[in-house]
Amino acid sequence: MQKISVNAGFSCPNRDGTIGRGGCIYCVNTSFTPAYCFRDSEGRDAAVTPELLVSSQLEAGKQFFARKYPAMEYLAYFQSYTNTFGDPRLLERLYRTALETERVAGLIVGTRPDTVSEATLRLLGELNRSYPVFVELGAESSFDETLRLVNRGHTWETLCLTARRLADAGIRVGLHFIAGLPGEGAEEVLTTVSRGISLPVDSFKFHQLQVLEGSELARRVARKELEVCAFELDQYLDLCERIVEIVPKRICIERFLASAPPNTVIMPKWGIKNHEFVNMLLNRLKAKTGIIK
Repeated sequence: MQKISVNAGFSCPNRDGTIGRGGCIYCVNTSFTPAYCFRDSEGRDAAVTPELLVSSQLEAGKQFFARKYPAMEYLAYFQSYTNTFGDPRLLERLYRTALETERVAGLIVGTRPDTVSEATLRLLGELNRSYPVFVELGAESSFDETLRLVNRGHTWETLCLTARRLADAGIRVGLHFIAGLPGEGAEEVLTTVSRGISLPVDSFKFHQLQVLEGSELARRVARKELEVCAFELDQYLDLCERIVEIVPKRICIERFLASAPPNTVIMPKWGIKNHEFVNMLLNRLKAKTGIIK
């Protein structure tokens, strides 16, 4: 089962003035959006109706992965920006368009914890009766001071309430965290993990903070207005070991590393690919009795 990322053309309430302007200070959305999310299955600009936008990207994604995995089935991953930030009627059309695509077996919706309305929650619950539905919530940190500093626009309590609402509706919930946000080091990250464990969630995603060209964070770091915890590779591997040790087996850890295009990354410059990092971490864990055999 392979995820296919979808850019459905949504915005973000933290960008358009609904709750704020400018977005999160570290965010450069195109840095983690695959190229096929901007083209249809024939390589043309994918900028037509929202439904065609979704179906074209899914077909392009299927073609991309078919070369390597010809028998694969797929999960439509609404990844870019805030994918519950819209009229529920439009959301239903787009989600159903994805689920009606051949060999698409389920739905992943990436969103913020402050944009899941009751109507959207009902829609997700209804779809979840026929297809597996996963909702990934951007938590980033459990410290409200940090969330304010990076211009997230929501609190940890909002995240907790939304995670519980989704879980009560029978929907699988994932949380996304960033290690090394301004003012935070390893101990703050581990505190956030401990708080996340107490919630009814199914998965965690982690990645190291990347200072990216063109971001507000990069500008503030350059002006020496902010300092970030730039983990060395060995330090981050140490942190990931400690995370694995405290996360219960009921929670899947989906990833530890982000990899924006190298020419956009100001720091940290580790020069390592995802699979290389995973192998390094697994080798460390295998050396510790009882963690991974």
